[in-house]
Amino acid sequence: MSDILLIADHASNHVPADIDLDIDPALLNQHMAIDIGVAPLGRLLCDRLGMDGIYGPVSRLVIDLNREEDAPGLIPLESDGFAIPGNRLLDAEGRRARIAQHWRPYHDGIATRIAADRPRLIISLHSFTPRLSTRPEESRPWQVGVLYNQDDRAARPGIAALCAAGVITGDNEPYSGKVLNATMNRHAEGNAIPYLGLEVRQDLIGDDAGVSAWADKLAPVIRAVADAL
Repeated sequence: MSDILLIADHASNHVPADIDLDIDPALLNQHMAIDIGVAPLGRLLCDRLGMDGIYGPVSRLVIDLNREEDAPGLIPLESDGFAIPGNRLLDAEGRRARIAQHWRPYHDGIATRIAADRPRLIISLHSFTPRLSTRPEESRPWQVGVLYNQDDRAARPGIAALCAAGVITGDNEPYSGKVLNATMNRHAEGNAIPYLGLEVRQDLIGDDAGVSAWADKLAPVIRAVADAL
């Protein structure tokens, strides 16, 4: 299925050597810095389905690749209650430089790939924490959420296929694609390409066994969505 493109904005926790976030290094292995499980899951899905994949190369604490260039949270000052002191010290020139070095090349690369070989379906792959530190009272029972904004051509059959497979599925949960959907707004909706935005709960894909099990569940869903378009 080489006509399907997978995009994973938050696949990496890499912080370039010239950037000092001034945080506890342990945070780089938590959900604030990376979508846990997404990189191995994305690669396994690409292998099984013959898809191409594009993976964000830096931590979302360096710059959030799933935000618009002018969004206030593009370079986060805090995440789930944890301050990012190094970002608080960034001046306007430093902000412009970080955008030029990391945000623009990533999105230019996606745009170039789509222009050269237009996919018929885009998969946006993310993962979410079962519970936020700042809102511990909020339950997040979904195993997978499907996010979309205006274009729900792939979301509707995706939700149906997930539910048919017995997956506890969130419809625009735990986030709404009508609010947080920058990469898909830009590259999918902006090009009238159907997309399936998947958010997988992180505790389900935190190890190799979980990644393999969820690749088994999600690969047929992606096939079903592609066939339905």
